[in-house]
Amino acid sequence: MADATEIERKFLVSRRPSLDGVRRAEVRQGYLTHPDDSVELRVRQINDRYFLTLKSGEGLTRGEREMPISRAQFDTLWPATEGRRVEKERWTGDLEAGRVFELDIFTGTLAPLMLVEVEFDTEEAANGFQPPDWFGPDVTRDKRFKNKALAQAVNSFLQD
Repeated sequence: MADATEIERKFLVSRRPSLDGVRRAEVRQGYLTHPDDSVELRVRQINDRYFLTLKSGEGLTRGEREMPISRAQFDTLWPATEGRRVEKERWTGDLEAGRVFELDIFTGTLAPLMLVEVEFDTEEAANGFQPPDWFGPDVTRDKRFKNKALAQAVNSFLQD
């Protein structure tokens, strides 16, 4: 099981970048925990790989523990996520200075939402990051744009 602290910034996308030379994955994830739970427990499928992830905390730095699971385990847990799911295409590519971006293009009811995330080794690096011009507003601390919130209240972010 991976045990780590995740330091990540998340942005809306102001314009879709060129996706030439980036890696694409199909992602579906569902949440086993409910909106008021203080931790987040999810199952995730990325192409033909499956994971169980526990996240805690909020904002820039969060706790994260993830472990691979079998397809059978995923299939057993997936029905329990009904009503708390997101599906998206994840495009992973390189930025300047060795940084990596993950561009999520949501499908289904959340389309045409696009969010981009960048992970960092330190909070200092995260706070000093200058996003490219195709990144939009920083929504790192906006709870409405957490995948868990999007999975449970599909269009709530449009109502505010």
